[in-house]
Amino acid sequence: MLNYTANKITDLITIDGDLTKPVWQNAVWSHRFVDMVTGDPGLYDTKAAILWNDTHLYVGFRAEEPFIEAHLTERDSIIFLENDLELFIDGGDCYYELEVNARNTLYEVFFIWKDAYQRGSRFDVPQFDVHQPQALTFGGDLDRSGPSFWYGTHPRGLRWAFLNYDMPALETAVHIDGTLNDNTDIDTGWTLEIAIPWNSLALLANGRNLPPKAGDEWRMLLGRFQKLMVSGTEVQPHPAMVMTPHGVYDTHQPEKWSRVRFDE
Repeated sequence: MLNYTANKITDLITIDGDLTKPVWQNAVWSHRFVDMVTGDPGLYDTKAAILWNDTHLYVGFRAEEPFIEAHLTERDSIIFLENDLELFIDGGDCYYELEVNARNTLYEVFFIWKDAYQRGSRFDVPQFDVHQPQALTFGGDLDRSGPSFWYGTHPRGLRWAFLNYDMPALETAVHIDGTLNDNTDIDTGWTLEIAIPWNSLALLANGRNLPPKAGDEWRMLLGRFQKLMVSGTEVQPHPAMVMTPHGVYDTHQPEKWSRVRFDE
């Protein structure tokens, strides 16, 4: 089932976080994001749009938020511990995760399925040296109990997670409609704008066309995590909202992500 069609444009987009630009006003925006597990309407209104041209993939997010909050400023901080917007891109034997908060602080990880990381494979390169300290094994979200303690619950098992990965020439920008970290007033929300050159996605293309041809499909997760405080207590797990529901509280299931078709 197709979840979103990304339309092609001819212009280059200046990445400044402002989604009132005509190119975004004319884009096809998604439906309101839904709860990742149940598929019910998300806690706050969140929508995304995807555009592309011959050089770049562009993603825009609009996030309603009455109290815009973001404190983490160090790159690759664990952004999902606060409020964030997220983009995952599936590459078959690998996938990429990007998280951004309202301060435009980035968290990036490149994942390679352990069964695909073989000696002499395309992943057996210095960039993905599993002996460097920021290469860890990963089993999935909330999978550390009972028989899933070591390997998680995904049929493919473990992934190598490379925390030191930075997407080449990635551009992100945020625009805030409100006051950051000031809960004495009611904010409208914030927007996020992302640009990734197609030539930076070669590892994730997995043999697909770069740039895509009309009709090509990629799987992507477009989502949001929201820190929620009730009577001074943080709600756990954080409400998770996505374009396409998963049925489980786990973002790391590429086969459940949105199917995005690229159209002329």
